[in-house]
Parts: sequence; structure tokens; C-alpha cells
Amino acid sequence: MADHFSHLNKTGDPTMVDVAGKSVTERVAVAQSVVVLDPAIISRFEQDEIHTKKGPVFQTAIIAGVMAAKKTSELIPLCHPIGLDKCEVKIHINEQKEVVIDCLAKVVSKTGVEMEALTGASVAALTIYDMCKGFSHNILIKETRLMEKSGGKSDFKRT
Repeated sequence: MADHFSHLNKTGDPTMVDVAGKSVTERVAVAQSVVVLDPAIISRFEQDEIHTKKGPVFQTAIIAGVMAAKKTSELIPLCHPIGLDKCEVKIHINEQKEVVIDCLAKVVSKTGVEMEALTGASVAALTIYDMCKGFSHNILIKETRLMEKSGGKSDFKRT
């Protein structure tokens, strides 16, 4: 574990991490968000999808998640702009009747894609909230977290 914040320089000022000396490697990250919907919303499911006047909820959230991942450097200060090689958002309902969003981001680069995966999962969750709030505001975005990453200085896998 690092003993300093990577986005602070020697004098403590914010700075973008210098990746000039890093090796180009394939980097992959998977993040997950969990959304708890009101039972009134869950009752509206038809074949693993909720249809609203705004359109199909999960399909719209998938598109929003991919779009957000591609724009991460515009949203999160000091993130490097990278061209994603792959971004995939998958949504399913778990046994607890929670909506689980998994966002995979992949790039061949000098810097990782954790923030892209986290941003994609987060915005997909927010899109579900936005599209379902007409049924009920009793919606909880329970958690967003990194599940795994590989290809950088260190690998990580949540156990």
C-alpha cells in the first residue's frame, strides 16, 4: 500500500500522476453498483426488464454506463483521458431482488481503468434511479466498489 496520495506533488498540491515512464500493458477493471428498488418497482418487471414511458430501464442504463465510462476524465479531476478498448455493462437481479450492475473497462495503456469502471457502474445506477423515480423515490444505491483490476503496478480481486 502506498504511503502517500498519488495525486499530490511534493509540496502537497494536486497534480496529475506522471505516467510517462510506465509500461504500456493491458489493463482491466471491473466495478459493481447495487441498487435496491421499492417492491412497487420490482413488481413491474417483465422478462428481466422494466419498461417505462422513458423506455427500457436496463437497456438505457447500459448505454448510459458505457457513455459515462468514456467520459471519465471529463468528470473526475486529474484522471488521464484514455481511449477505452472495451467497456461492457451487465445488469441482473440477484436473489435478494437487488439490481446488480457490473461494468468492465479494458485498455492497453500506461494507466489503469478503475475510475472508468467505477464511473460506468455509478452512472448506470443513477440512470436506473432516474428512470424509476416516477414509480417511487424509495430507491437505494447501496454500494459501488471495485471488484477486480489487473495489468498495472498491482492486481486486485475482491474476495
